[in-house]
Amino acid sequence: MKIVGLIAEYNPFHNGHLYHIQEAKRVTGADTVIVVMSGDYVQRGVPAIMPKRLRAEMALKCGASAVFELPVCYATGSAEYFATGAVSLLDNLGVVDSICFGSECNDLNALQHVASILAEEPAEYRHLLKKHLKNGASYPTARFSAMTEYSRSAGHADILKDPNNILGIEYLKALKKLGSSMRPYTILRRGSHYHEENLSRDSYSSASAIRSLLAYSGSTLSTEWTGGTFEDTSFSGILNELEDQVPASCLELLKDYHRVTYPIYQNDFSILLKYKLLNKHPGRLLQYMDVSEELAHRIYAQLDNFFNYQQFCELLKTRETTQTRINRALLHIMLGIKKADVAEYMECGYHYYARLLGFRKDRGKLLSRIAKESPLPLLARLSESSELPAAGQKMLRNDLLASSLYMSVVTDKYKTAFMNEYKQRLLKI
Repeated sequence: MKIVGLIAEYNPFHNGHLYHIQEAKRVTGADTVIVVMSGDYVQRGVPAIMPKRLRAEMALKCGASAVFELPVCYATGSAEYFATGAVSLLDNLGVVDSICFGSECNDLNALQHVASILAEEPAEYRHLLKKHLKNGASYPTARFSAMTEYSRSAGHADILKDPNNILGIEYLKALKKLGSSMRPYTILRRGSHYHEENLSRDSYSSASAIRSLLAYSGSTLSTEWTGGTFEDTSFSGILNELEDQVPASCLELLKDYHRVTYPIYQNDFSILLKYKLLNKHPGRLLQYMDVSEELAHRIYAQLDNFFNYQQFCELLKTRETTQTRINRALLHIMLGIKKADVAEYMECGYHYYARLLGFRKDRGKLLSRIAKESPLPLLARLSESSELPAAGQKMLRNDLLASSLYMSVVTDKYKTAFMNEYKQRLLKI
């Protein structure tokens, strides 16, 4: 059994993700695919448009052999935290031979060169980075400028312009940092640009475009719709538009669960976030991930101008602080993700368990092999978590709280029965 590991969000699953699974197997020669997937919140610092188990089911029906949940503290972190958390989980499973990721440049050597510079931070590069940060540039802009000057090659710096390249670089940095034996592969990202808001004609639309269309389908639910230029249409019409964009099995799930468990938006969490902010002094906000002293005071000063979650994020944005950084900071406050806790997890090896969301029954032997080879306990049922160390219990409680908040929003919005994580079924396809 040859196993390739993939890192994904599937928010939602589309043809590009199916292509990734198929190509990953082809280029690595693997016959088994393990996916580490974000749970109910994603790396941009926002809730996923649909629950994690629905997205995991789509992946399993489209070729994934098993799907593991990435703990929320990593799933909602910066690219570095996200990548290190995901790569370390794949590595700790003890059975993964390689990882394969999509990139815009499809040049592993170039990605590894940039990754080495960023990992080692030579003195000249570090000086240039500090200079641009001191001049008021955001971190991504300062990094791009510093790389341009240090490498003396616009080509290397240009790699940092595209989101999948950036994540790929972080995966490579994590592999080096962990001393992992997993071999990296990259494939050309196919189809529309990551941020493209309109459907593509080539059947490979971005997740952003598909989310925009699905969000339009829920625009009467007192939330928000942003992006896309779609004509007024029924949900059946929207499904027709998506026929060429998502696998048939996913289209059926989109149909069955529409306005049952999705779509879910950032603004659906507005009152939860405001409640947390009303209970915090600026000094206490500093304990949460991605919250700087300057941002903490700005949050407190602008709290009377809070109307909804998305509007408040936009209100807090400055030239030095990206929208995504603010999204993550507010999400971490709402979910209680603290700097000290994450530092403790990382110091102790990043993970205390491998939480399984689902698997294919024709790959049942895979789980036995993981149970034998992995130093982490395999959590297929939460009742098996009682032996975790104190820090592991704390990490798991945070994961469970995050999922319970998400499902509470689903319950309130669609009047479906609430199911806590202990009652959720393990997916078997």
